Formats: sequence, structure tokens, C-alpha cells
Amino acid sequence: QAVWGVAHALHTPLMSVTNAISGMTAIGGLLLMQRSAEAPAAQILAMAAVCASAVNIIGGFVVSQRMLDLFKKPGEKDYSPM
Repeated sequence: QAVWGVAHALHTPLMSVTNAISGMTAIGGLLLMQRSAEAPAAQILAMAAVCASAVNIIGGFVVSQRMLDLFKKPGEKDYSPM
């Protein structure tokens, strides 16, 4: 319900912020996976953080592409890879 209540003008800035936070989480998880070779629990948590961040980042790009498609004129050629 919180997502659908967001005004349309605020959607893109909020997606940018969540993608930036997910990017930082992914980088932190990758660094933790590299430095915690002796702690399997830390590596598992780091892998979970990287996977969750990747899902959020990819989802953000998909949602942004869908929003951009709303502004596309009928018959206009689509150059996006999605």
C-alpha cells in the first residue's frame, strides 16, 4: 500500500535513491564476501545481501523502463534492450 500511495512525481527520485542504497549494499556484500573467508555465516549473509540488492536494482530498471514506455508514442521504434 505504501508503494501505490506515492505521488507519480516522486516515483523516479525514490527509485533512484533505492537503487543507490541497493548499490551500496551490493558493494558492501561483495567486500564482505572477499574478506570473510574464514566465517561461513558472514559469507552467507553477504551473498544474501548481494542477491537481494541485485533483485532490487534489476527491478528498478524494469519499472523505470515501463514508466518510460508510458510516454512513448504509438508506432515509435523502441531502442531499449528490454
